[in-house]
Amino acid sequence: LAVGIILVAINPYKQLPIYGDAIIHAYSGQNMGDMDPHIFAVAEEAYKQMARNNKNQSIIVSGESGAGKTVSARYTMRYFATVSKSSSNAHVEDKVLASNPITEAVGNAKTTRNDNSSRFGKYTEISFDRSYQIIGANMRTYLLEKSRVVFQSENERNYHIFYQLCASAMQPEYEHLKLGRSQENNLLFT
Repeated sequence: LAVGIILVAINPYKQLPIYGDAIIHAYSGQNMGDMDPHIFAVAEEAYKQMARNNKNQSIIVSGESGAGKTVSARYTMRYFATVSKSSSNAHVEDKVLASNPITEAVGNAKTTRNDNSSRFGKYTEISFDRSYQIIGANMRTYLLEKSRVVFQSENERNYHIFYQLCASAMQPEYEHLKLGRSQENNLLFT
């Protein structure tokens, strides 16, 4: 087991103009260290190692709540889709990311530090063909904080899905669930 480069990134909590296509193309094909540290430099190194050595690569994105893990993973997928010149019909990044709202509804909650905090881990596997173009992806999630279902700290909320269901309680298709407003369910939804 070998550990490659490590990038420490800080979430600025605002959009920065350092993730566009021009920046992707600037990092594409560059050697590690030739450019400033960036998530695209990490992605480029993994992509080159995969192509050069024909071996699977892993990028681990870790951090505290609100650190920007999901966004960093999204930028990495976009980088791979762009540099691999994957078929525009595939839109793999879009398809993988399209599952995010569903995953986040079931696995994200409001905390005192982040309104959309992931309470689960994600493992995303991106598959490439022999010419190193993306041909598919698979995302697995691991629920880490089951205790949040029945208990929330002060000023925190339960998983978003409970609030979304309660907001839809008056819809005819949800009548059989006998849902009330979230404010009426203080025990479950505090």
